[in-house]
Amino acid sequence: MVEGIWYWVGFIVFVLVMLLLDLGVFHKKDTVVKVKEAILWSLFWITLAMIFNVGIYYFIDHTKAIEFFTGYLLEKSLSVDNLFVFILIFGFFKIEPKYQHKVLFWGILGALIMRAIFIFAGVALIERFAWIMYVFGAFLIYTGIHMLLEKKDGDDFDPNKNILIRWFRKIMPVTQDMSVPHFFVRKNNVLHATPFFIALLLIEGSDVIFALDSIPAILSVSKDPFIVFTSNIFAILGLRSLYFALSGIMDYFHYLKYALAGILSFIGVKMCVNEFSKQFGYEFHISNFTSLGVIAGLLTISVLLSIMLKKKQTELIKD
Repeated sequence: MVEGIWYWVGFIVFVLVMLLLDLGVFHKKDTVVKVKEAILWSLFWITLAMIFNVGIYYFIDHTKAIEFFTGYLLEKSLSVDNLFVFILIFGFFKIEPKYQHKVLFWGILGALIMRAIFIFAGVALIERFAWIMYVFGAFLIYTGIHMLLEKKDGDDFDPNKNILIRWFRKIMPVTQDMSVPHFFVRKNNVLHATPFFIALLLIEGSDVIFALDSIPAILSVSKDPFIVFTSNIFAILGLRSLYFALSGIMDYFHYLKYALAGILSFIGVKMCVNEFSKQFGYEFHISNFTSLGVIAGLLTISVLLSIMLKKKQTELIKD
């Protein structure tokens, strides 16, 4: 079943209304988002996504519902890696917790627009060039292996070396004054960007980088633009609340990168294998049920191992 224009209009209107309510009503004032509040908001967004998933099952197709759920879980798991970047960015610029929600809100809004562009471009490429699936698959396998071998060190994080930030500083002066939580301020009648805006630029830039992994990955689950777009957007909409809910317990995700590396590599292999089977008429096919099991299994194992490691470290400190 091909989704009609009203499905798209209805979903986009829903997203815009929720964003307006989020910034204009629920988080109108700059306040610190408490963990309990963030958890409730996370559950709210997850519940909305699952209700939407049920709607797809009854009003569109049960196969599409499976695709949506698999895509949502995949995007949600990959987006958790973004949270580590957010923590580094806010820590570097010393942005107070009460102002972080505002920066994240506009960062997520920009991410929604960019993801839409990436998704439609990806679908168009696949429809025109079937062999691009091999390119996407190989890229995901490479990314997974690179993530597995990469040694990240937060102490080496320096946004001033970022090419986007260096370019921006050449076209607009940047003040270090953070007394007012605005993206731009005027000094001596000259418009200056603030560290809040630089942090926003970095968040947008990091999302583009993460999208290079997540969009090809989700296209292995479904090539239906509506399913890919909606599952992606629901995962991103809950990213802000998930950040505040998990920012204090990131130690419990020590092994997450290994799970994400495994997921990306598996999805890359799936894309190549399924496309090869399709082109040469073989019956072998890695289903979305299998993908769902692999994603859920790897995430569960990584979290359990991280909890065991944290518990062991705590016991050693006590001894």
